[in-house]
Amino acid sequence: MFGFRPDGKKVRDIDPIQRIIPHIMRHRHDSQNFTGIDLPCEPMDSFIKDELAQGNGTYNYMHIIIAGIVRIIARYPRLNRFIMNGRIYSRNAINVSFVVKKGMTADAAETTVKLDFTGQETISQVRDKVNAAISSNNNLEAENGTDKLARLITFTPNMVIAFLIWLIKTLDKHGILPMSVINVSPFHTSAFVTNLKSIKGPSIFHHLYDFGNTGLFFAMGKEAMVPVVEDGQVTIGKRMPFQIVTDERFCDGFYFVSALRLLKEFYTNPAMLKEPL
Repeated sequence: MFGFRPDGKKVRDIDPIQRIIPHIMRHRHDSQNFTGIDLPCEPMDSFIKDELAQGNGTYNYMHIIIAGIVRIIARYPRLNRFIMNGRIYSRNAINVSFVVKKGMTADAAETTVKLDFTGQETISQVRDKVNAAISSNNNLEAENGTDKLARLITFTPNMVIAFLIWLIKTLDKHGILPMSVINVSPFHTSAFVTNLKSIKGPSIFHHLYDFGNTGLFFAMGKEAMVPVVEDGQVTIGKRMPFQIVTDERFCDGFYFVSALRLLKEFYTNPAMLKEPL
């Protein structure tokens, strides 16, 4: 309350234009910017193959994508800001949320996990943390804190559900939502990642949620062989569509573009992520 929150610190040293923007664009759905990258898969494939050959374990695209996101947030900390009640906050931790399917069938339930990072992690440490989260959540009997909170809310009648969601949003708006709720909410996170590649789906521009405070959304799509131009010659390359949606209110365009340029550099040379920050 009064600018204080358990999950972030109010940013005070900002220019007048940036300070007034959250009052002009009051919601995330009207402050979204969309961009996309066709990521070359060959560097990631080579990295995965080389690491396996060297006995360093198995990697996949999801490990590389999340490791890159964690690293750019650490390198560009303004990406870890969020807007709440017209104020700009700096988040206290780096979090990444993603969905885990509990079974590869249309009827299988989903759950969402949120992982905490310091930003100092190597790609192997990110991989191990992601694998552990997936392993503990990808069976039908598994139930994490997010599942328990959702079950508790939806155990009530529909009218009560609407009231409880309104209450959570109101408490959150004024900075008095308990940290115990924020910790299990996947919507209170630095970045949200959706891996449509894993279900052979096309990439999408996923909207930002007005619930919670997520300001970065990344979507991976199914890779494909497409024509590419290299050194003036048209060749065939393997590319993965990678779509990004950002909340434009807490960073300027130059800062965003610089961060995304570095992110692409990580994905075209994943070995850079083997060393700690």
